[in-house]
Amino acid sequence: MSTMSVNDVKVRAYRAARRRRRLQAIIVRWWQRLRSRYELMSLTETELRDIGLSRGEAEFESSKPFWQD
Repeated sequence: MSTMSVNDVKVRAYRAARRRRRLQAIIVRWWQRLRSRYELMSLTETELRDIGLSRGEAEFESSKPFWQD
């Protein structure tokens, strides 16, 4: 049976915390994309024209899955 040193425990805890932070960052990024694509579809033709997009371009962007840039 192997024993873990205090340093091993700290390294494992650090790595687990780092993985959690990465996962949280990914989820936040996905949520932001989902929200912005939803908001894009709620814009009027005039608002889309103001930002230089057509309805077709807005629909194309909004149809992308949230995990895709």
